[in-house]
Amino acid sequence: MGERFLFDGPIDATITILFAHGAGAPMDSASMTAAAKALAEVGFRVARFEFNYMAARRSTEGRKPPPRAETLNPEYRAAVAELAADGPLIIGGKSMGGRVASMIADDLHTAGKITGLLCLGYPFHPPGRPEQLRTKHLVGLTTPTLICQGTRDEFGTKQEVAGYALSDRIEILWLEDGDHDLKPRKSVSGFSATDHLTTMAEAVAAWAGRLAR
Repeated sequence: MGERFLFDGPIDATITILFAHGAGAPMDSASMTAAAKALAEVGFRVARFEFNYMAARRSTEGRKPPPRAETLNPEYRAAVAELAADGPLIIGGKSMGGRVASMIADDLHTAGKITGLLCLGYPFHPPGRPEQLRTKHLVGLTTPTLICQGTRDEFGTKQEVAGYALSDRIEILWLEDGDHDLKPRKSVSGFSATDHLTTMAEAVAAWAGRLAR
């Protein structure tokens, strides 16, 4: 796959979402594709991209481990510049992709280059290590932010996140019984993965609409 971006949604959409992948799965993984399609269906133009280490896995270089998230900040900035979106731009991603976007969001927002930050399954801490919080920069975040999180996400459950100090610019949509991919156990929750993705996309559309006003 040589393309820099994977696009979904109308080419003349008012708002574009730039979307980065998580640490372990590429931009065309099932969960990334399902999320992008759901957002496209409510009218967003969604552009997915890959960090270099992940793109390298498609070649003969094999599986490079993900680097430290903060070292990817320049790559995300480069993707914003290369995309050169017309109109309002929201940046974000799944898990680590959203975390990287959150580190550069305030600079871009202050410069008028983005209108908001969208994170699907924010990695508040590594699984099984709730003491290793990745929230320090979220306390003073000034960019309007929406985090969509499953209530049983092993990177930050609803119960855990309730105790964190987070900026009042951050809104959280909790998806009942959702895991790190927002998928619920249907037998437990009564919801399907498709239900939750639809709810997510509709919530993002309503939130983005408020930002536009």
